[in-house]
Amino acid sequence: MSDDLERLAVRLRAFAEVRDWERFHTSKNLAMALAGEVGELVAEFQWLTAEEAARPDPDTLARVRAELGDVTNYLVRLADVLGVDLVAAAHAKLDESERRYDPDVYRGSARKAPPLPP
Repeated sequence: MSDDLERLAVRLRAFAEVRDWERFHTSKNLAMALAGEVGELVAEFQWLTAEEAARPDPDTLARVRAELGDVTNYLVRLADVLGVDLVAAAHAKLDESERRYDPDVYRGSARKAPPLPP
């Protein structure tokens, strides 16, 4: 995990420990909280036009920033509880996507590629 994400994970772990919240920070509960926060992030964009979403006003941007913070905190906490290196997982997923989505075949296309064979 990157140094920044590791420091954040340590800080979130300490935050939960001093409040005796580890018992609530199960992978199930954290995943559900993460989904809820993603929903709150999506709600900030729900009724915006494409142009408004690309350039949100300062109030909207402040709310989006706060929701991104919540999403990031729950994601990092979930990864920490499960012992997952987020950066390594993201690189592995990108490696897979690079194999699945040949640029010569998928350039400019939004279609989904078939899964890679096992």
